[in-house]
Amino acid sequence: MSIIDVSPEVSIAYECFGDPGDPAVLLVMGFGAQMLAWPEGFCRALAERGRYVIRYDNRDCGLSTRFDDHPVDMGEFIAAVSSGDIPAALAMVPYRLVDMADDGLGLLTALGIQRAHVVGASMGGMIAQTMALSSPERVLTLTSMMSSTGESEYGRPSPEAQAVLFSPKPADREGYVAAAERELVWASKRYRDPAVVRELAADSYDRAYYPAGIGRQLGAMILSGSRADGLRGLRTPTLVIHGLDDTLIDPSGGKRTADLVPGAELLLIPDMGHDRPRELWPKLIDALVAHIG
Repeated sequence: MSIIDVSPEVSIAYECFGDPGDPAVLLVMGFGAQMLAWPEGFCRALAERGRYVIRYDNRDCGLSTRFDDHPVDMGEFIAAVSSGDIPAALAMVPYRLVDMADDGLGLLTALGIQRAHVVGASMGGMIAQTMALSSPERVLTLTSMMSSTGESEYGRPSPEAQAVLFSPKPADREGYVAAAERELVWASKRYRDPAVVRELAADSYDRAYYPAGIGRQLGAMILSGSRADGLRGLRTPTLVIHGLDDTLIDPSGGKRTADLVPGAELLLIPDMGHDRPRELWPKLIDALVAHIG
């Protein structure tokens, strides 16, 4: 793991797998999740297929730059958005998805990589879409996984999943790890494994427990708005992957993304939720390798 400056304000923690001479694949993680959520085994398996794989922590997460000077109270932010007080909500959040997209592109630049295949999961899919829209010359292919378009009528969470997403987690390690099992509500029904969820929670807590960044990332996601118009004009080869068991971002989000992007391929995967079960890694990696070419 290394940390590198990608702009005067932001440093990004990252890790690479494979041969730098192979085609570069940038893995972008989602809301509140460290790069550990792209499992090392998954990254190595993809690298073994002849790809140079890069995973990283988004800003305000893990070991990347934290925006402590801009505290966001999630309760106040959600109340402002719910009441329609968008100016107040905008004033609370110091960045948007386009800034997070610039971080990923800045990481590629810092590593001497001009063009890459970009794969984003959940909020990471939204960031990856934004990269392709803002800098299409740098994105060879786009893969949007378990994500959506920013349109509020698509990809909505179930009430149960939304309740878990916004529920505060205990600050102590034991409580934090135990509470992670609540996230099984959006996992694969067939392959869900409490032990795997707890292990990731423990590793994440030990590496960089930092709940303060969640409110700012949430604000960036909500306030960046719809990408529908841009996606209609996107010419980057696009693969959309969505699990049919996903209750955090309903599969309608993936279907809508594929409908909007000209020529996009849609892969709906049975027995996959808002997760990447080890049992499905071969299918996911085969799909990625076929798409990247």
